[in-house]
Amino acid sequence: MVLPVAYMAPADWYKAYLVQPEEVEIEGLESFEKQTCRNRCRISMPDGPLTLSVPVKKVEHKQLTRDIEISYQSHWQHQHWISLVSAYKHTPYFGYYEEFFRPFYEKEYRFLWDLNNEIHETIMQLLLNSPKRVEGFAYKATDDWRGEELNCYFGDGQSILDELFEFGPATMGRLEKNEKY
Repeated sequence: MVLPVAYMAPADWYKAYLVQPEEVEIEGLESFEKQTCRNRCRISMPDGPLTLSVPVKKVEHKQLTRDIEISYQSHWQHQHWISLVSAYKHTPYFGYYEEFFRPFYEKEYRFLWDLNNEIHETIMQLLLNSPKRVEGFAYKATDDWRGEELNCYFGDGQSILDELFEFGPATMGRLEKNEKY
């Protein structure tokens, strides 16, 4: 199965990924598409969903997804972190997991691919209830792009963070049972 690279991917993206993670390839050799899950996520806020976008540097020509550079002209990291705290500070597991996510908003990453990969590894660690680095769950770029359209829209598109911060260690079981929140 081929999945698009995703910034704090939707819960349904993880449902698809977890069917057979060793068989999943994350596409990095496609042409980057703006305004997709590759650099956007949607989180739940009290007054409705909020879309968070990682700004990327403008390019004059088509560029491979894995080569897209993050722009730091705005204070997006601070804005994203404040949004996450605001959205999740009253959820049962945010206090337990915030230390795993805060570093993503303090460190500068050159490439979007690297940021997404590290977030994915962290989410997998938490889903598998493992405090150690999980080997074998990093993004694996496909060897050659098949020219397939990769769907960034999974279910309602809400980030896995909604589930993770609300249900903590029970999130994996909920994903396996295909439960809705």
